Amino acid sequence: MTSTLSLRDLSKRFGNTLAVNSVSLDFQPGSFVGIIGRSGAGKSTLLRMVNRLNEPTQGKVLFGGQVITDLQGMDLNQWRRNCAMVFQQFNLIGRLDVLTNVLMGRLTSVPTWRAMLTMWSAADKLEALEALDRFGMADFAAQRCDQLSGGQQQRVAICRALVQRPQIILADEPIASLDPRNTQMVMDALRTINQEMGITILCNLHALDIARNYCGRLVGMSSGKVVFDGAPDELTEDAVGSLYGIEAIEALQEAPKLNLQSTQTLPLSVAAQVH
Repeated sequence: MTSTLSLRDLSKRFGNTLAVNSVSLDFQPGSFVGIIGRSGAGKSTLLRMVNRLNEPTQGKVLFGGQVITDLQGMDLNQWRRNCAMVFQQFNLIGRLDVLTNVLMGRLTSVPTWRAMLTMWSAADKLEALEALDRFGMADFAAQRCDQLSGGQQQRVAICRALVQRPQIILADEPIASLDPRNTQMVMDALRTINQEMGITILCNLHALDIARNYCGRLVGMSSGKVVFDGAPDELTEDAVGSLYGIEAIEALQEAPKLNLQSTQTLPLSVAAQVH
């Protein structure tokens, strides 16, 4: 059963700084939403409150009849499994192989003793390998994660999130440290998950051209407040200027358009070799 994710009057204060200021939003099941704005606009703090990595100063997060901000213990762990995070810095264990890193996504679904002994079931291993194969990384299953490129590591992180079997994936600046080719491959992977599996994606992004090309809805934040909420083609120059400043309008007009089909038609064996 799919449910709407709702934020109600959500705020977060760090000392004297109001990082998120009374945000109320609804995210429909199966949507791909880009959250845009300058650094320090409150985007990351907003996502981290949804996942309860940051506790709200006020307000509520609701999903499927549950008040997420009230959950504790096992119920909170279940929510974090259902609402997976993909981080800018990948958060992989470099000395472990790719397959083991992906299997870490199953930690909240298996007995603790089995996870500590790395006694993964055949079904868990198959699920992890299928996720890797889906995104061109199966050939790297036995390789250490610290030997991979940044784009490859981010795809491993996406596979780890996927084996949690979530209804929502929160991607916090997933392409910030990647080159253009890997940027496209990671965004293609997120779009595939959204379109083929119906998983809701909330993705923090700096690049407006990427946000416009991949997201069905954009939420613009400035100084902790929502200042834009609409379809990509409704993002006017005035709205861009209010989010990023006048220089961003010229940059957006001059930005080259991505060839969005180029990596989607690559065989997996070829796609896996792109660094």
